Amino acid sequence: MRTVSESSTQSWDEIVKEIRSITLRNEIVLEEVPAPQKLAPHAIALTADVDVDVATGRFVLLHDPKGQEGWSGEYRCVTFARAAIEEELASDPSLCDVSWSWLIEALTHEGATYGFPSGTVTRVASISYGELVGRDEDSEVEVRASWTPLNGTSMSAHVMAWISLLEKISGLEPLPEGVTQLPLSR
Repeated sequence: MRTVSESSTQSWDEIVKEIRSITLRNEIVLEEVPAPQKLAPHAIALTADVDVDVATGRFVLLHDPKGQEGWSGEYRCVTFARAAIEEELASDPSLCDVSWSWLIEALTHEGATYGFPSGTVTRVASISYGELVGRDEDSEVEVRASWTPLNGTSMSAHVMAWISLLEKISGLEPLPEGVTQLPLSR
């Protein structure tokens, strides 16, 4: 099978160690969760939540040293990011295009070289009826995406691009360049 990426110079254990060492801003809680077992010989899965119920997401990095036809490479990132949005945004016809562009911009900004991106952006607006009348109207946007990391990119750059997407769709203000948050005391 022909692939576009060569073997990574890092071992799988080094990649996992690098991903586990990522530190994030205080509003985001990142956790490692059980990874899918049947999609690839190696996998790591993460979930992230922004503040309380503002945004949530999942990132899975799959690795098959033999490559897989649908990936066009040895690695595949599979992600989703979902956030509550204001009602007016849910009806904006450009919401889906803008949300997808945030992912592509995040990959570029983080230096995460990639190929073969695919995905969907879904916007949902819910109104309750019957016994649920009285609940607030609810609107969300969800980006589901996958891509193939290309050789030469640190895998943590792909995780950081996904985190950047979560920050954008949740409405977090970007930290100024060169500013590092102090950790919260626990």
